[in-house]
Amino acid sequence: MASGKAGARRGADAQRADSTLTLGGVTVQASRSGKLSTRNVLTSVDVLGADRMVDQSVGYAWELFGQMPGVLLTDFNQGTTSGKLSFRGFNGEGEINAVKLLIDGIPSNSNDGNMPFIDGVFPLEIASLETVRGTNDPRYGLHNIAGNAGIQTLQGGNYARGRVGYGSFGTADTEAVAGYDNGNLAQNYAFGYRRSDGWRDHSRYDKLALSGKWFFTPDDGSWRVGAMARYYSGHAQEPGYLTGADAYTRPSASYAFNSTDEGTRETGQYSLHADTDLGETVSWASKIYLNTFRDRRYVTYSANVSQQERFADEQQFGASSVMTWRPRLEPSWLRGFALEGGVDMERQHNRSLRYTTVAQVRTAQTRDQAFDFDVYGAYVQAVLQPLPALRLVPAYRVDVIRGGFANGLNGQDYAINDYGTIGQPRISAVLAVADGYSLYGNWGRTFQAGTGAGAYKIPPRTADLSPSLNDGWEAGVKFRPAAWLEGRVAYWEQLASNEVKRKLNDPSGDYDNLGKTRRRGVDLQANLRPMAGLNLWFAYAFQMARIVDPGPGDGVTAGKQIDHVPDRMVSAGLDYQATPALRLSLWGSAQSSYYLEKTNSTGRYGAYALLNAGLGYRLAKSVMLDLQVKNLADRYYEYVWNDGTQNLHSPAPGRSFQATLTVGY
Repeated sequence: MASGKAGARRGADAQRADSTLTLGGVTVQASRSGKLSTRNVLTSVDVLGADRMVDQSVGYAWELFGQMPGVLLTDFNQGTTSGKLSFRGFNGEGEINAVKLLIDGIPSNSNDGNMPFIDGVFPLEIASLETVRGTNDPRYGLHNIAGNAGIQTLQGGNYARGRVGYGSFGTADTEAVAGYDNGNLAQNYAFGYRRSDGWRDHSRYDKLALSGKWFFTPDDGSWRVGAMARYYSGHAQEPGYLTGADAYTRPSASYAFNSTDEGTRETGQYSLHADTDLGETVSWASKIYLNTFRDRRYVTYSANVSQQERFADEQQFGASSVMTWRPRLEPSWLRGFALEGGVDMERQHNRSLRYTTVAQVRTAQTRDQAFDFDVYGAYVQAVLQPLPALRLVPAYRVDVIRGGFANGLNGQDYAINDYGTIGQPRISAVLAVADGYSLYGNWGRTFQAGTGAGAYKIPPRTADLSPSLNDGWEAGVKFRPAAWLEGRVAYWEQLASNEVKRKLNDPSGDYDNLGKTRRRGVDLQANLRPMAGLNLWFAYAFQMARIVDPGPGDGVTAGKQIDHVPDRMVSAGLDYQATPALRLSLWGSAQSSYYLEKTNSTGRYGAYALLNAGLGYRLAKSVMLDLQVKNLADRYYEYVWNDGTQNLHSPAPGRSFQATLTVGY
């Protein structure tokens, strides 16, 4: 029998037990009030601190997620359509977008689930990145199929920092951030500009981002109100795709028929916030937001097809309100109790136009769609501690979808599928089995609804479709046997019914039915600090995504792997503070190959192993010089897809160098 002190120790460990791993330094402000934190989502949660990003030189912020365990990066390298992150056996093609993106808590996916709003965030502004992999997080509904990813930017504090950089391919960037906080009024500002000629021919781009935050808190700290604004504008040429022969012999080339391909993108995010404590045990947090997205793209996929002009104009008006109750209860087994309920809504007004063009001159219109897509959700979750070493988090979420569709080409209106009330039960548990060891498990249901024209009853579809229900579970152990080592091992599965994927090059915006699918995998992660100044990290993910039952008429795909999902992914790195002034870094990533389409008949591509290196030297107390080499071994790697007739290749950059100088306090 454990002694009283050991039992008390185990009870304290249970209070701290969770499934979250953190890489780098993250500032955590503990509070008994406010919404339940992500650490109560007992699944594979990873947090990346600002010190792992502040010295990074990236074209777009989604690339920073490559340091996160189990995250797949899809690098299109096509102008403003640069790339995307995904995980849990879902690809980044844009067919099934399974990751909910949040920027400072604001939903940040476009209607189809893509992540254009991420372009407006620059590394110097980021406080932390976060991924929540799994199906048990009740806070979000739409696009939260495999989990969610969050970007937290700097808020509060007094600081001023600026950074300039220059590197390969004529790449230059300038960033600046500043914060002023007098205890009542907190102001934060960020500016970012980057331009590059690009590694491939005809791949020049430039982008500009501005953001500001203003929050007021009274002396007693009982409430807070504020506003945030973020604006982004970008322009980029598109180098296009190459045949396999040209990709391997002249990878930096761009065909003449791509010479007028380019894109422009403009996004805005504007929000108002109000948080308050309603007494000592109840807190209430609310916000409203407006997202705007305008994107125009001219693209030619191959020599035998026409150039297309694609235009998207989206407005999202949303709101959420969350109330959290943390009563001070007796007996002891109720002391960890908390109850939280939330409601949210997002009303979308979208326009999608497409034309065939010659050198950006329109020849015919192929799409004229205007559609409303509204989603209303609510959830409730509780934190229970029936035993000192055991914590349970049961939850339930519901979502309802409404909307309408107008086809400007034929003058017809169509109703949205009546998906009904989409119920999503979820439950999580963590058990502290010994000092430094926690077992955790979860089960949850998420959903996929149609996007674009695929959400509406457009003939020949006249009957309401059911949503695709995605049931997933995970079991794992988080361990910290010593102060210098912590890690996590987990096994997970997800089984989806009636899964659909968008036809990316279809003028009408229709979809394919994949049918019943199963995804499963094993994740291994470890963070090590074997000596002062030395940090090492390692992550390995095995995943398999298959079509279990494609339904009648498509038996050839039964048992086949889902396209663009590598079986294995590895990431690792080390940071060594050699002297108080000198920091050395080495990090890399690798993945296996993937199939290009659902019949698995056009070969496997996309395998790579890349190594990067960095050196940071503090020239003075407030002056830092960073040198970075990407793709140190100058390895060839690529993104490949099949357009139904041929494989098309987009080679990625070779070895590149970047130097940055950061000044600030």
